[in-house]
Amino acid sequence: MKRSVRITAAFSLVEIVLALGVAAFALIAVLGMLPVGLKVQQASVQQTMANAVMSQIIDDLRADVRLPPGQATKAAGDWSLLNGHWANVAVPDTLFFTIDAKENGYASGSAPPAPADSVFRATITYLFPPTATTSIAKITISWPADQSDLTKVAGLIDMFAAVNR
Repeated sequence: MKRSVRITAAFSLVEIVLALGVAAFALIAVLGMLPVGLKVQQASVQQTMANAVMSQIIDDLRADVRLPPGQATKAAGDWSLLNGHWANVAVPDTLFFTIDAKENGYASGSAPPAPADSVFRATITYLFPPTATTSIAKITISWPADQSDLTKVAGLIDMFAAVNR
């Protein structure tokens, strides 16, 4: 008489514990990278919005025209801000922008206080002497807007732009 031998295939308790340990180690590594990834993603969003602010400022400066004396009051727009006064004023202009790149404040000087909902601070410095037709503007965008010390900001971009005059 022959006995039938049945072999049952199964995982041992040691194998299951080792598999759970390897899976836990991998999950801890992935979860540890999550805060870093979120921080990088947020910085990327802020950098993109700062570039949009930079583009908007450069477009506004390049679209500006120089009007003959006495004609500025007849033109549309607020010519007391960025448009045309910089040739006579040797202080930087400061603009403030919200998180969605909407302008929400203007000041002239080196470190004006930021409005409450501002995220970006744009400082525009005009390099002298301007020629009859062209000048150079240095545009610096920093965030957060309430920090005027550029060594303590979370992010910063700057650029030189030639402005037709």
